[in-house]
Amino acid sequence: MKKNELVKSMNLTFNKIGFQLQKKSPEILVAAGVVGVVVSAVMACKATPKALKVAEKTGDDMDRIQNAEESGVTLAGELYTQEDARNDRIQVYSHTGFQYVKLYAPAVLLGAASITCILTSHKILRKRNMALAAAYATLDQSFKDYRGRVLERFGEQVEKELRYNLKAKEIETTVVDEKGKEKKVKETVDVVDEGWDPSKYSPYARIFDEGHPAYMKNAEQNRFYLLARQSQANDRLKSRGHLFLNEVYEMLGFQLTKAGAVVGWIYDDKEPMGDNFVDFGIFEVCREKAVDFVNGYERSFVLDFNVAGDITDALATHQTL
Repeated sequence: MKKNELVKSMNLTFNKIGFQLQKKSPEILVAAGVVGVVVSAVMACKATPKALKVAEKTGDDMDRIQNAEESGVTLAGELYTQEDARNDRIQVYSHTGFQYVKLYAPAVLLGAASITCILTSHKILRKRNMALAAAYATLDQSFKDYRGRVLERFGEQVEKELRYNLKAKEIETTVVDEKGKEKKVKETVDVVDEGWDPSKYSPYARIFDEGHPAYMKNAEQNRFYLLARQSQANDRLKSRGHLFLNEVYEMLGFQLTKAGAVVGWIYDDKEPMGDNFVDFGIFEVCREKAVDFVNGYERSFVLDFNVAGDITDALATHQTL
């Protein structure tokens, strides 16, 4: 078989293997690739002592050819020319190359197949990530359009009540007037259930209530604290050119999330991506269960962050060093 035909046959074989591997799980492909690389290295190590013997024999043969060429006769006393030496060297080199191929071919082929497994796994995962990113972008845009339509028709207050399952409730509280006398007044507040789970209402929203270490039993102080953190986040965004949601979560003392490592904000005066600023979307609520205590209900704040979406692709071109 000619060299070109051999190369073409090997390429077709590896392409066929790659096509079949694409149907497999990427986790299995990675595991198989790693095991294959290790096994191929072991096989190459085992073949090395034999290869050293081949090299030693090749050296002896070349020495005999050299001696015969210099003396002009072989060990058997036959006439030996430079043409004979050249032909013998070609035969020795060909035989040595064949022996090396025979010894190392299994290890090389297994190593190549293992690398193919790993590269194919990477290709599969890359395609899946691209599909997920496209699906996320579509879903995110659809949700934003839906919110926009609700805001346009019903207003911001109704949109928040629908989005977070809030309800307006009239409660009776005791206040002290200017003369120092206590009196009961009725107040309408937004109420959230005791078991409120932000993950069910917004992918990024968090609730700032008495369970937070920085919470104080004073609505104004809590509001000032959150606005200060919001200003800090905007300063960091402008100074660096980008900001991840997890950085804001960490700043506020919330647990980090997988989504928070991908979504965030990009700052660009010329071509803004999103709002071009950080907004916590602060609005005040009180807990359903605590309303039963006329003077003891606690004020809380729902934080809904205006992330621009997945910023990983734009990250490289929006960094301020």
